[in-house]
Amino acid sequence: MHATKSFMAKKEEVQPRWYVVDADGQIVGRLASKLAMVLMGKHKPTYTPHVDCGDYVVVVNADKVRFSGTPLAHPTHLYFTDKMLEKTYEHYTGYPSGRKITTAAELLERKPEKILYEAVRRMLPKNKLGRKMLRKLKLYAGPEHPHQAQQPEPLPDHLLP
Repeated sequence: MHATKSFMAKKEEVQPRWYVVDADGQIVGRLASKLAMVLMGKHKPTYTPHVDCGDYVVVVNADKVRFSGTPLAHPTHLYFTDKMLEKTYEHYTGYPSGRKITTAAELLERKPEKILYEAVRRMLPKNKLGRKMLRKLKLYAGPEHPHQAQQPEPLPDHLLP
């Protein structure tokens, strides 16, 4: 009787692909979960948990993402909702009483890519492999990106929210 062996991908065998995604009008959490899945490689049949077998993802129009919630009028952001005023991001400077709290609306004005970056970062593994996966995420606020040489293809519809 023969025992079947499980397939384990090796980092030398993995051939990452490049995908481009337009984030215009996409809901942050739903898009972030799909991006995290592609960065980890869970969409491939050769997924191996301890090997970085994910693909590169270039996200354009990251400044035009939206949150669910009641739409509000805003002079610059088309998809502004009430949830952007409630959602907070927190970091600690390292000094006594150095806790800084920022709302999503403030973050959208200063660093619009950071909203999607933080959502994806929090969905990846919290270890060295997760940090390596996060480096494969390329976020750009406008419609242009400098990765034409890699010939990124559009992300397939079954991987989009």
